[in-house]
Amino acid sequence: MTELAKTFDPAAIESRWAAYWEEKGLFRPDRPGAAPFTIVNPPPNVTGALHIGHALDNTLQDILVRHARLQGKDALWVVGTDHAGIATQMVVERQMNAAGQKRTDLTREEFVSKVWAWKEESGGEITQQLRRLGCSMDWKNERFTMDPGFSKAVLKVFVDLHKQGLIYRDKRLVNWDPGLGTAISDLEVETREIKGSFWHLRYPLEDGSGFIQVATTRPETMLADMAVAVNASDERYAALVGKNVRLPITGRLIPIITDDHADPELGSGAVKITPGHDFNDFEVGRRAGIEARDMLNMLDGKANVTQTSDGLIPEAFLGMERFAARKAVVQQLKDAGFLVPHVDKDGEEHDAEPRTIQTPYGDRSGVVIEPWLTDQWYVDAETLAKPAIDAVRSGATKIVPKSWEKTYFNWMENIQPWCVSRQLWWGHRIPAWFGPELRDGKLIIEISRQQTGRNNKDVQFSGTKVFVAETEEEAVSLAQQYYGPDEKVIIGNTAAVIPQQTEDGLPNYQAISIARDPDVLDTWFSSALWPFATMGWPEDEHTTPFVPSDVEGRGDTTSGVSTALDTNGAGEVPSVSGKSLLGGRYPNDVLISGFDILFFWDARMMMQGLHFMKDVPFKTLYLHGLVRAGDGAKMSKSKGNVVNPLGLIDQYGADALRFFMAAMESQGRDIKMDERRIEGYRNFATKLWNAARFCQSNGIGASTTLEPPAADLAVNRWVIAETVKTVQTLDLALADLRFDEAANTLYHFVWSRFCDWYLELIKPVIQGEGGVPATGDAADETRAVAGWVLDQILVMLHPFMPFITEELWTEMGARESELIVAKWPMADARALDPAAAQEIDWLIRVVSEIRAARTELNMSPATKLNLIVRDAAAETQDRIARNTSALNRLARLSTIEIVSSHDGGAAAQVVVDEATFVLPLDGVIDLDAERARLTKGIEAAAKERDALAGRLNNPSFVERAKPEAVEKARADHADKAAEAERLQAALSRLG
Repeated sequence: MTELAKTFDPAAIESRWAAYWEEKGLFRPDRPGAAPFTIVNPPPNVTGALHIGHALDNTLQDILVRHARLQGKDALWVVGTDHAGIATQMVVERQMNAAGQKRTDLTREEFVSKVWAWKEESGGEITQQLRRLGCSMDWKNERFTMDPGFSKAVLKVFVDLHKQGLIYRDKRLVNWDPGLGTAISDLEVETREIKGSFWHLRYPLEDGSGFIQVATTRPETMLADMAVAVNASDERYAALVGKNVRLPITGRLIPIITDDHADPELGSGAVKITPGHDFNDFEVGRRAGIEARDMLNMLDGKANVTQTSDGLIPEAFLGMERFAARKAVVQQLKDAGFLVPHVDKDGEEHDAEPRTIQTPYGDRSGVVIEPWLTDQWYVDAETLAKPAIDAVRSGATKIVPKSWEKTYFNWMENIQPWCVSRQLWWGHRIPAWFGPELRDGKLIIEISRQQTGRNNKDVQFSGTKVFVAETEEEAVSLAQQYYGPDEKVIIGNTAAVIPQQTEDGLPNYQAISIARDPDVLDTWFSSALWPFATMGWPEDEHTTPFVPSDVEGRGDTTSGVSTALDTNGAGEVPSVSGKSLLGGRYPNDVLISGFDILFFWDARMMMQGLHFMKDVPFKTLYLHGLVRAGDGAKMSKSKGNVVNPLGLIDQYGADALRFFMAAMESQGRDIKMDERRIEGYRNFATKLWNAARFCQSNGIGASTTLEPPAADLAVNRWVIAETVKTVQTLDLALADLRFDEAANTLYHFVWSRFCDWYLELIKPVIQGEGGVPATGDAADETRAVAGWVLDQILVMLHPFMPFITEELWTEMGARESELIVAKWPMADARALDPAAAQEIDWLIRVVSEIRAARTELNMSPATKLNLIVRDAAAETQDRIARNTSALNRLARLSTIEIVSSHDGGAAAQVVVDEATFVLPLDGVIDLDAERARLTKGIEAAAKERDALAGRLNNPSFVERAKPEAVEKARADHADKAAEAERLQAALSRLG
């Protein structure tokens, strides 16, 4: 046993233990035959840095993994990073720009090589930071969403879904980021409130009989308008439905149609419809029978004006930046008399009405997002969502807290096609090749219309054919089957034919070139495979089917033959006996995730896992809240309220930050950042450290048994029972994922029961005279029990505070193993001892009441009092006799006298059960001065209490004040009310 340092220093032990655990392979101990327990970490971006949300998410996961490991399970926590297509490409491009280079100066292959080099040199900083937090991940098997094995899974999933008709090409509107030049997901769109304008426009009727008025915040899009919509119930426009208007500037004729999107109560009730540039208008256009391929597109990929397919945009607008085009359109409409001026409250005219506009921005580019009509790859999410909906309804996957189920169902039941293509160079390149299309069995190329060339083929080019395959060789084979055995197919840069001049001067061709799609897959597409692609799939493809009606039996995949509908509902799928999914690692046991990625990641894992593995990806989905600033505001760099978790670790230690996260994590609630509480948990760690030092100095060391030692003393039987009750409560809390309850249970047991009471109660037993430790059976028993209890504390606390517990475990004596792989305590009800519990609880209540009375009377701790006990039953008298020494020492008493009655002078009185404990005060304190002090304190507390009550009873304050101000007023009112009550009780005790 090494003597512990006098001062607890987190920094001195954290880095040492993190390196030791990893070096010794203790995050993945060899446990053949042990029950598996599996968690996959939400892969952070390879460009990322640890933020406070990561600290919460990973702390909760580590608690469960360390707990499972202590239970003897083969616990695996999969770690890895996401290639983060947009973010990583931006990082590398910025570095190139700083060096005077552009991405387009390189070939695609050269740029991708540069990104890989950056990843090897600078990527993955966050994984080092996760180590500082104490995350016990399987670092030896770290994964990356673009490593070879994972890439193989991604390609297989895409190809299989395409073969099944669940991935397809379509022309639809997407969130287009002109700054990045790619489609982005909703998650990457940030909505901001900006000061904008609302323009009112006159569109003239074709027959010259008048105008119809519309309004818009984006007047430039009128260059691509295709209709004006009115509500069918709006009688004002009934006679106009079916007529055409002639658009100003372009002269395009567009119809007046009916659609419920037009609200008669808003504005003029008429709405301009630009289906190629507005998501709502896109749906209106489709309902009106306009095919997506026929919708007009007036912008290019950089959001500059381009010509529409009907060629009606005047040349002066072509190439104009969209916001410059807005000004030009407004000016031309104004000059031509088609702009309706806005009249303000003072009667002055303006071109537009000022409005606050909800405007979408790219969260990384900072550029206004443009709804843009383009060809992209889509997943049939509606079909894939159905089994995922069934899985949650049946309980195969349990969502915690349950309140999130409603949100999950609402989104999944109304899910839209999922755009999975991105116009980037970094990422999983889409495994699709384009080639010339056959028409009526003929290859159409553009060289001539003459019947010339090999195989007598007509030579015009039109259209493309798509070949989806996992490899180039497979793509060429598919193309060969399509074009015929006599054709030569090669991989090229474009979908084309390779021309060759014949001897007679007529055009011919020597080969057909197919070109790979330049786009890459959405990052969320690959990360949706994380629960099974990280486990070796598709190399180990064995699966068993998902049976919604057999939730309880789903986990047993090792025996018998079960049947279930396959994902297409086509019939029965037999499972093979004697095997389990991916070595028992699928389904994963639990997924912990922020609620903000429920749809972008969690739901998509459900869809892909059920489709390819025929079972849910995780048995439980735990959704935690956000970590907010202390005032409840969302953290953001712009507000300057972001908290750096590494700074908190530097200041207070990782254990304190982890414990704060766990103690504050209440299901369904956000966490308010409170550095004072983190400091408090650092103090908690210090208290445990000092308790261990006390044990060391009094001959208490490592326990030699998992079971509690034999005990005769009531105080030892009591603490053993308290320990077992704590284990029981902790087991239930962790099973229910009540992290706050688990942490707070441990906190109160360690701080109050063990440190404040048990160690104080046993001092007379283990401490002899003159600094010589006490000897004898009672002392030996007590040291054995105290060592056992401290060991149980270290094991129970380890998942929450791994560093200090491992350090104390090692320093308290010789061990068979490190704490990280020790054994979880047994919750043995046989150790419960009601009689001992009642006696020690009685002792604690008596001491606590006497201490409270002394504090309320402002009495010096050094003052010793006489205690008179009246009306004590025989059992109470026996307890006093057995615990006289403890009462005298802990309550600072000189004598204890048991009487049948007492009519002395001024005294403080406390009642515990049937007995009254009297503390005579004559000559101890100045009674008159004390009464005056208490009275003054009561009046002050009552005054503040009543003032706060008045504010809280004022509806104007409660309704108009900030919620945090109202909450603080309520808390202050409760504090002052309690203070007034406490002081009144003290005054009453004086008699």
